[in-house]
Amino acid sequence: MLDVTVIEDPEAAAVSLDPIRARLLAELADAPASAAMLAGKVGLPRQKVNYHLKTLERHGLVELAGERRKGNVTERLMRATAASYVISPAALPAVQPDPDRFRDQLSARWLLALGARLVRDVGMLVTGAAKARRRLATYALDGEVRFASAADRAAFVQELTAGVSALVRKYDAPDAEGGRDHRIVVAVHPTVKDRPTPELEQ
Repeated sequence: MLDVTVIEDPEAAAVSLDPIRARLLAELADAPASAAMLAGKVGLPRQKVNYHLKTLERHGLVELAGERRKGNVTERLMRATAASYVISPAALPAVQPDPDRFRDQLSARWLLALGARLVRDVGMLVTGAAKARRRLATYALDGEVRFASAADRAAFVQELTAGVSALVRKYDAPDAEGGRDHRIVVAVHPTVKDRPTPELEQ
């Protein structure tokens, strides 16, 4: 089972967004199960669960983990193909965000468009690397910083821009034969606070 996979097919995206099927995917990410085992957990007849499982299997979201005999019946044990799923903007090609339409480094919506392109592009690269059975060279840096003031944040952004720009100028080799282009995305945004648990909400 993969840790995370990207859904690029529009039909697979629609299938995964169905609440019942999303619940089945969550259950099957924990452990393999049969339609009969899942029926009690999701409160549906086994036949309906089996229908949903076949739909998920047809779109590559679940797979056969094994079979077992139960009386005169052979049960199929299914498992999710990934622990979690991300829907790529490629699933909605006509309306996917395009960060090249406008460039505003201080716009949260432009940052969102950049993030969407990152999901789309890396998703395609992961799919291609898996088909070619090759390792994909990537790198990510994730961290948090607390700024004492808006002025400090602005100064940080200015220094970050200067530092990354200097690195780009140092290592960029547009005429290098056999070189490969890489995209750099650096983001700074406020940390999202965790929502309170339902029992604490009044």
